[in-house]
Amino acid sequence: MRIEKLQLKNFRNYEQAQLCPAPGITVLYGENAQGKTNLMEAMYLCCVGRSQRTAKDRELVRWGEEAAYVQADVRRADGPRRVGVALFPSEQKKKKITLNGETVKRIGELMGQVNAVLFSPDDLRLVKDGPDARRRFLDMEISQIRPAYFYALQRYVRALNQRNGLLHALQAGKEETLASTLTEWDELLATYGASIVDHRLRYLERLSEKARQVHSALSGERETLSLRYAGCDASAEAIKKILFSARSDDIRRGFTGYGPHRDDYKLFINGKDARAFGSQGQQRTVALSLKLAEIEVMREETSETPILLLDDVMSELDVARRRMLLSYLGGVQTMITCTHLDDLGGAKYEKAIAIHGGVLQNSVDKMLQN
Repeated sequence: MRIEKLQLKNFRNYEQAQLCPAPGITVLYGENAQGKTNLMEAMYLCCVGRSQRTAKDRELVRWGEEAAYVQADVRRADGPRRVGVALFPSEQKKKKITLNGETVKRIGELMGQVNAVLFSPDDLRLVKDGPDARRRFLDMEISQIRPAYFYALQRYVRALNQRNGLLHALQAGKEETLASTLTEWDELLATYGASIVDHRLRYLERLSEKARQVHSALSGERETLSLRYAGCDASAEAIKKILFSARSDDIRRGFTGYGPHRDDYKLFINGKDARAFGSQGQQRTVALSLKLAEIEVMREETSETPILLLDDVMSELDVARRRMLLSYLGGVQTMITCTHLDDLGGAKYEKAIAIHGGVLQNSVDKMLQN
């Protein structure tokens, strides 16, 4: 899988732009706040239908414009795909997504059409941040390769919001006549929650094995990485039972305290909790291992190699880890953003494009020698 052409119009700080990435490594370089990350955001938008940086589509529309447009032409083994996204500054007008010219009615229909692994400085905190960051990582990656997971997650969140709204009302002494309907929401949460946990457990099993192999190589076979899910049961009956027993506590708090929306997974280096005992260097190697393992899991599950987006991570890694990362990129179309080409440490690339003020400038098609 690879992006052949990306076109932008009135997206962020771009009036118009067209990017034709190389099949291998394309470097987008320039000073900060020039638009490098905006290009990565546009590519990721075409993969999952949403920005990785904001939930507000209006922020993606260039100031003063009535709409923004992004279009990606992608080559897959089973044929081409064209994904288009139209965005609007008004909240009354929803974004429009098209696939091969046809309007996508549900965002789940987009999932799996164009797969990408995004690695940004935020991901380097994946280990030491709280459970929210790790759940987001799981949710986005599994959704790309398993649409059933995405739909279960959507329905679970919808039911969770309804249940929490009712709990909040009951906490305030209102809607007491509707207390019996909690059972209905418990049923939905248990059904979709069990499906979510089952998908997560199966995905983590595969990710753990791949990440262990990658981490062993990155650490010179001195360390063993393992992952363990920490959360609720994959049985709908067990989830329902706990929701019922915790009902009075939930009413007192005004929100649902149990379920996959609260789950986490632990990362261990040689049997020790990486979050509590890992050095900063070890934690960054773990994050790197997870991202590289993600590529392998996607490749095996979809028979397609995902696109890799490395957004400003080179400056955050030491020289040794930069080289380790780049050594894994054979056969993977990769876009790298950095401030200076020197950040690559003399590594090979196929195309380098300077970016200044939302304009793609000189394109250098060459291969640097190590």
